[in-house]
Amino acid sequence: MKNTVRQVFHSSKFVVGFVIFVAILLLIILYPLFFPGNPLEMIGVGTFAKPGTYVSLYDGINTETETLKLPGAADKRLDSVLKREDRIKMVAYLSAVGADIEGLDYMDTEALMELWRANYDETARPSGMTKAERNYYKRLNASLSSMGSSGQMTVTEHDSSGEEQVVATIGTEDYVNVSDVANTKNLVLGTDNFGRDVLKELVSAAGTSIVIGLIAGAVATAIGLLLGLLSGYLGGFVDDIIMFVTNIFTVIPGFVLLILISYSLGQDKRGAAIVALVIGLTSWTWTARSVRSQVISLRNRDHVNLSRLSGHSLWRILMTDILPYIASYVVMAFILQVSSGILAEAQLSLLGLGPKTTEVPTLGLMMNWAMLYSAHLNGSWWAYFPVILMITLISFSLNLMNTGLDQVFNPTLRD
Repeated sequence: MKNTVRQVFHSSKFVVGFVIFVAILLLIILYPLFFPGNPLEMIGVGTFAKPGTYVSLYDGINTETETLKLPGAADKRLDSVLKREDRIKMVAYLSAVGADIEGLDYMDTEALMELWRANYDETARPSGMTKAERNYYKRLNASLSSMGSSGQMTVTEHDSSGEEQVVATIGTEDYVNVSDVANTKNLVLGTDNFGRDVLKELVSAAGTSIVIGLIAGAVATAIGLLLGLLSGYLGGFVDDIIMFVTNIFTVIPGFVLLILISYSLGQDKRGAAIVALVIGLTSWTWTARSVRSQVISLRNRDHVNLSRLSGHSLWRILMTDILPYIASYVVMAFILQVSSGILAEAQLSLLGLGPKTTEVPTLGLMMNWAMLYSAHLNGSWWAYFPVILMITLISFSLNLMNTGLDQVFNPTLRD
């Protein structure tokens, strides 16, 4: 046994896959300990908040400020509010009033603003420009003037008598230390379409999907192993019956059967465990056929014949004389079944036939939510790309472990 384990961990492919998978498991276990809470809790009212650190403006007003004269602060402030559409319209205005825009790069804020200040005239009425367009340019100019100024902004509120009183005066050179603000939130992967923390949701979803894969893999491997052992060892009529049933399940596309069963269950009955069970019940056929072929090559070995002549029971022969010889193959089949189960759940959930959405998140459900709310169209990559990466890493690690085991236990693949 020790020698076998040593050989397994001498396989570079198995070790790499094992390390990746263990790292994912540690993330799933440790992250909730440091950042507890409901992964489906909606912390945001809006949808698809970008990744970053969020600071409460309300608390920031009353936080002690420091005066910092940072170089280029005014330009950065302009860059942050001057959208691409605004820049294009500014160039259109400059062209309409006859300004020299040859060689102008509209993304060059300094050059664009220099031309704008030199040529913008609120009273001008360029040919073909509507009143609505002139009003747009007035608002844009006012916004740019205030952003580029070194003035101050006062924050007021009404007291009990209804009169306004100044709460705070904020200058363009006033800064607060984030650690001093009472309420801040670091959203490494932003929020999803429901305003939920994507990172917390992703960690929980990965754990749920792995559990689904383990249950589905265990069910499929157990059924395939049992039927394969009986079919391969007994042969004859039993083999014909088992292979007849196996061929029926093989002829019917497994995923189509999975869709039909999931749909017939209904949304309310589709919990994570039920979905895993359904996946396992529809994905055992290739394991059964493979185990059968392995058992057929073993059933006439001398040690098996000796056990049969000694009067040992069927189950003892299968468990002690045949199963140990195919145990490595069974382990590899289980690993592949786990990977297939995770991918099957993701496919089902993308079609809206996965676990019910009110219980726990899964990787497939996160992809479904991102697709339904067009995250891929509005540039909200953080809602779906980390999910794709997590599915890829889990499947890659499991398949790499399987390849490493195959190289260890399959003599034809050894170097």
